[in-house]
Amino acid sequence: MGIVLPRLYVILDPVQVPERPITDVCDVLLEAGVRLIQYRHKAATARQLFETAVALAARVRQAQGMFIVNDRSDVARAAGADGVHVGQDDLPVEMARAIVGAGKLVGCSTHSLDQVILADSTSADYVAYGPVFATQSKEQPEPLVGLEGLRRARAATRKPLVAIGGITLERAPEVLGAGADAVAVIADVLKAPDIGARARDFLKAVGNVAPCLRPDSARDANTTSW
Repeated sequence: MGIVLPRLYVILDPVQVPERPITDVCDVLLEAGVRLIQYRHKAATARQLFETAVALAARVRQAQGMFIVNDRSDVARAAGADGVHVGQDDLPVEMARAIVGAGKLVGCSTHSLDQVILADSTSADYVAYGPVFATQSKEQPEPLVGLEGLRRARAATRKPLVAIGGITLERAPEVLGAGADAVAVIADVLKAPDIGARARDFLKAVGNVAPCLRPDSARDANTTSW
């Protein structure tokens, strides 16, 4: 059996909201109904990542959501996160899974069809693909894959597919229409004047119909197998 992801996947990056404590932003998102949150902070030390991840994990767990740590399997495990998300320059999926521990999620970023096919052969619980559109959230973004690339990725994997990169409220429905199971959003939510209102608008736009199953129960749940 496979994990069933909510359609909205918000990535918390303190760089996008430097004027606000990231825990406060997390509270706003959870209040709005977001139930899948990843914490990403490329410039933080391991201690900073750990301390913040502990606080975020507690909040998301209280809301019965799912909390993912970017890159760092060790921090994800130590902080009690629900899983880790690794990129092409991070630990391989199987090694990340060995570190993060049993019953946890491992997501994998991909930027080409070959990478999608390789990720599909691993034990990754879901595959992220992008950037679909131009994005300012990374210093050196990969080449754009576009909607057509997303359709090809959909055909190349039966795992849940998360689209990422430059996804706005207006374009989210067409991204789902191209085959994504969920949309990962950073700037269009975090830089909004009213983060909570923007998150609620996203949830309405994408039709947040997929239930959020925690990793330790998802593998035993009677859900669609990927």
